[in-house]
This record gives sequence, structure tokens and C-alpha cells, in this order.
Amino acid sequence: MKQLITGFLSLLMAGAYAQSGPIKIGEINSYSSMPQFTTPYRQGWQLAVEEINAAGGLLGRKVEVIARDDAGKPEEALRHAVELTSNEKVDVLAGGFLSNVGLALADHAAKNKRLFVASEPLTDAIVWEKGNRYTFRLRPSTYMQAAMLVEEAAKLPAKRWATIAPNYEYGQSAVTSFKALLRAKRPDVEFVAEQWPALGKLEAGTTLQAIMQAKPDAIFNVTFGADLAKLVREGNQRNVFPKTPVVSMLSGEPEYLDVLKDETPRGWIVTGYPWDQIDTREHAAFAANYYKKFNENPKVGSVVGYATMQAIFAAINKAKSTDNEKLVAAMRGLKFSTPFGPAEFRALDQQSTMGAFVGKLDLRGGKGTMVQWRYADGKAYMPRDDYVTARRPAAAMK
Repeated sequence: MKQLITGFLSLLMAGAYAQSGPIKIGEINSYSSMPQFTTPYRQGWQLAVEEINAAGGLLGRKVEVIARDDAGKPEEALRHAVELTSNEKVDVLAGGFLSNVGLALADHAAKNKRLFVASEPLTDAIVWEKGNRYTFRLRPSTYMQAAMLVEEAAKLPAKRWATIAPNYEYGQSAVTSFKALLRAKRPDVEFVAEQWPALGKLEAGTTLQAIMQAKPDAIFNVTFGADLAKLVREGNQRNVFPKTPVVSMLSGEPEYLDVLKDETPRGWIVTGYPWDQIDTREHAAFAANYYKKFNENPKVGSVVGYATMQAIFAAINKAKSTDNEKLVAAMRGLKFSTPFGPAEFRALDQQSTMGAFVGKLDLRGGKGTMVQWRYADGKAYMPRDDYVTARRPAAAMK
């Protein structure tokens, strides 16, 4: 009898600790392989966690983030997801940078019925063909960003288009969406060439030579990071840029402009983040607090990391629980704050309405910047409901 009572008391104490101990968020990202993006990203979520804990935490409990490095490998991300779920007993999973890593984590979330907030992976598949009940995505998808860029691309006189994109899920998804959306607006266009370099292994000279042999009027570019820098340098040397118009996904983000510096190609139409020109109250407060803590200006990664945690915090407050089923219910249609302004998760496909900035690249003081920009609210660039339901599994709708 004494042993039974002792065991019962132990269970009660464990339950009490679970309700009073920290709320745990397991965060998995490519910290070692993509530090240019993920270092600001980590600083962004660190700021959000510091602020919420200073305000008393959530549900009367402190918030603790347990971070893991996936090194850009899906198998590493899965190994960490299992460990965080089984050993650390995290309440929520978040993160992901590369689309193939994000899809692996989404599959883990579905199989283990664990809420996963995909912060960065942009592939459409994560909320459509391979979407599931437990996965929500923060950043505007490849479809949404392609739609933003197509608005501008359709205004160009260009009829013959070429594409350059990394040969994995993100690049393939971006090109597919851009082609379909541009053809819908401009039935007269044709795509005359495409190049699919392996991620991180772009041979810029060979790629541009092959593209320009097709005599395109314009180029759609999806490369980023070191590949983008190689492409720009080679294109500048060959006088491809600015002679040939380019529409480019992500290239206006500070993470990449800081690397390009005075090689930034003028006139490219891009999605990005003109952090130094945004004067909204939400952004000004975020940028000031971020600079105060880290002594540097924010990047897109900073915003994504911060907004990811804001979304999770809002869901927990709405659900008044860390129970995963209650959190999923709370996330559908959830309204939350971001440095770009208010956003929400569309219940239909669990995609956030957080938008992006669209503008042109220019040089100021020997550094790349965005000009003639506008904020594109993600809500305006989501596809119709029937378009989504035709692609998203019925089980993910439940």
C-alpha cells in the first residue's frame, strides 16, 4: 500500500511540474550550413522569448526554446525531432530552412501528431500536396512570392523567358508557379531555356552561356546565397546584367545584398526587405529593440524568427493549453502580430498571410538596396479555395 501511495504521489508531482514547469519549444534549423540566414533568425526568436518571459511568460509559465542544428540535412532534422519529442518532451516543434528539410519535419509532425510551425521552408507542397493537420507555414510560399513578382513581370515587354533555379523542391516549386501564373496573365510569353544547378554548386559561366544562347528577353532567377553571388558576378562581367531584365525571388533581402555590396545589379525586380525605409509603428519598435539587444540591424531572418515565436505564443494564449489538438484548433484562423503588421493562418491550408516587399534593386553608397518598393500583403496573393482543395489531401482538412 505504501508503494502505491508513493507512486500515486509521484504521478501527482510530475503532473504538477508539467503545469508549472517551462513551456518547451523545440527549434530545428540549419545553423551551421546556412548561418547567413539562421544567425539573424535565431536572434529574432531569442528576442521574442526574452520579451515574453519578461512579461510573465505564457499561462503563468516561462518559455524555453531548445534549439538543434540540422546541418541542412533532412535525416539530421528527423533525428533531432525524435529526440526533442521523445526525450525533451517539447510542446511544439518549429523551424526549418531548406524546403526538403521542412517537408521531412512536416511528415514527422503528421506521424507523431505534433504541432510543427514551419518558419522558412517556402515549397508549396508543405501546405498543399504534402500538407497535414499538424503543419502550419509562416513565410509567404513560392506560389505567393511568384504571384507578387508576376504582377511586375507581366508589365515587361519580354515574351521570351528563361529560368535559373536550384534543382530541389524549392527551386522546382518556384519555377512551376511562376510559369503558370505568368502564362495566365500573358498568354503570349514562352519559356525558351531553363537551368537547374545543384544547390551550392552553380557553375555561373556555363549556366549563363547556356541561357543566353536561347536569346531570352528576360530571366526568372531563384538562386540564393553563394550561388546568387556567383551568378551576379559572372553576369556583370559578361554584361548580361543589367542588359537583360531579371525577376528574382528573395534577392532584395539584406542577407544577400550585404554579400553582393557594390556588385548589386541595378533594376532587378525582387522580393526582399528594405528594413531601413519602413516607418510603421510595429516595425520601428521591433527594429529598435533588435538593435538594442544585438547591436545590429535586422534581416529577414530576424523577422521570421521573431514572428514564428509570436505566432506560437498567440496560439498557446488562445488555446489556454499546450495540448496539441487544442493548439491545432487555435492555429486555424489564428490572428497574430509580426513586424510587418498583423497576419493570420488561413484555416483552409494553414498558410500564413504574412507578406513580403516587392521592388527594384539599386545601389546607394556602394551598397545594394531596394527602391520603388511596396508591401505585398500575403492575403492578396493566395490562390482560390478550389485551387487548394484540389491539391491538399482531404485528411489534412479535418
